[in-house]
Amino acid sequence: MVKPEVIKVIDYTVDVAVIGGGPAGLAAAVSAHEHGAKSVVVIDRNSWLGGILPQCIHDGFGVEETGTSMTGPEYAEMYIEMAEKQGIDIMKETMVLQFDKKREITAVNKKGLHKIKASAIVLAMGCREKTRWNVMISGDRPSGIYTAGVAQAFINLYNIMPGKNVIILGSGDVGLIMARRLKFEGANVLGVVEILPYASGLPRNVVQCLEDYDIPLFLNHTVTCIDGKERLEQVTIAQVDGEMNIISGTEKKIECDTLLLSLGLIPENELANNIGIEIDNITGGPTVNQYLETTLSGVFACGNCLQVYDTVDVLSADAENAGRSAAKNSAIQKKDKKIIAKIVPGKGIRYVVPQIISEPGKVHLTLRVEKPGESSVLHMVAGDKEILKKRLAWVNPANMIGVDVDIPHEVLTSTQNLEVILVDR
Repeated sequence: MVKPEVIKVIDYTVDVAVIGGGPAGLAAAVSAHEHGAKSVVVIDRNSWLGGILPQCIHDGFGVEETGTSMTGPEYAEMYIEMAEKQGIDIMKETMVLQFDKKREITAVNKKGLHKIKASAIVLAMGCREKTRWNVMISGDRPSGIYTAGVAQAFINLYNIMPGKNVIILGSGDVGLIMARRLKFEGANVLGVVEILPYASGLPRNVVQCLEDYDIPLFLNHTVTCIDGKERLEQVTIAQVDGEMNIISGTEKKIECDTLLLSLGLIPENELANNIGIEIDNITGGPTVNQYLETTLSGVFACGNCLQVYDTVDVLSADAENAGRSAAKNSAIQKKDKKIIAKIVPGKGIRYVVPQIISEPGKVHLTLRVEKPGESSVLHMVAGDKEILKKRLAWVNPANMIGVDVDIPHEVLTSTQNLEVILVDR
C-alpha cells in the first residue's frame, strides 16, 4: 500500500501581505515598504506579475503619474523593478485559499501549504469580466463568442485572430480598444452595440477607437439573440426604450462570425465575502474608510477589487494610500476605530468611496454620477450644513470624479450621515 505524501506546511510572519500582483498590488507593496514595513510579500496565482497589463500593448499608461506615456507592459515593469529593488518577497503561482480574522493567510503552491501571519493585509485581487450569462442573451451556443479581454489576450499575447466579421456588445473601454485593435488586424468591425443612451467607456476612447476609424456605435440597442451551429452565424440586435425594454419591430439581423462582450467588470471578492467583510452592493467591493481599511480591522482594499477604475494612474495612487495605511497599521498597536459617520450617495450620485469616515480631517473621495450632464454642482451636506461645493463643467458616468474634502470634528460628532448630491446650476 502506497502511503500518501505528507504535505509540507511552511509558516512565517510578515508586516504586510498583499494578495494580488497586478498594478494595484505592486503599488501597494512598494508604498508599504517605503513607509516603514520591513517585510512585505506579494502573493499572486499567475505565473507573471502585472495582472492584465502585459496584454495591454497600447500606450496611455502612466501619463498622469509620471508624465510619460507607456504601454501596459512598460508600466507594469516599472513597478516590478521597484519591488525587486526594495527586496519585496514575490510568491507567484500561489493560490490564497483563505485568511482569518487574526490575519493568518492560508495559501498553496508547488512548494507546499503556506501559513502566513500578517500584521496587515492588502486585498488587490482585481476583477473579472461579465459573460453572456450575466445578461442572459438567448439563442444558440456556438463558438466565436468571447469576452473582450480574452480576445485581447488572443491577439496581443498569442497571435491568434478571434474572427473576421465582428460585433461588439457593450462600449466599455476594453471593448472600444479591441474595436480599434481588430480594425488594425484587418477584421471587419460591424459595430459596437450599447444598451445605454451613452457610451460607457471614456469619451477619448470613443473618439480615438470608433470615430477615427468609422466604426458605428449603436446606442439604445442590445443583442437579443445569437444564432449559429458550430460557429456563430448571426446576431439579432434591437432598439430599447428608456426602461430597457425591447421595442418590437426594431429587430435587425447582422451576419457575423464573432461576438465580443464588453459588459463590465465584477470585482473579485470571494476571499472578503468568506470572512464576512462588508461589501458595497453598488461597487461590488469592500466598504472602506478613508484609509481604505475594510470593516475587518487590519485588512485594506485597493485597485479594481475595491471599485473599477478608469485609469491605472488613479488606481495606483489609491493603492499607494492603502499600502501606506497598511504599513502604519503594522507598526502600531491600534484599537478598533468606531465608525463615526457614513457617506451616502444622494441625488445624481451612483456611489462614493470611501463609504465611512472614522476620523476628522482631509478625505479624498472618488465617485461616479448616474448620468451625463453639464454645468452641475457637487455638494456634500451634513443635515443643513454644507461641507463641500464644487462646480463641474460636465459629468459622465464613465469618468470617475476625485475630490478632496475637509471633514471637521464637530460635523462628525453631530451627524451620522454625510450626503453627496449633484444638482444642476
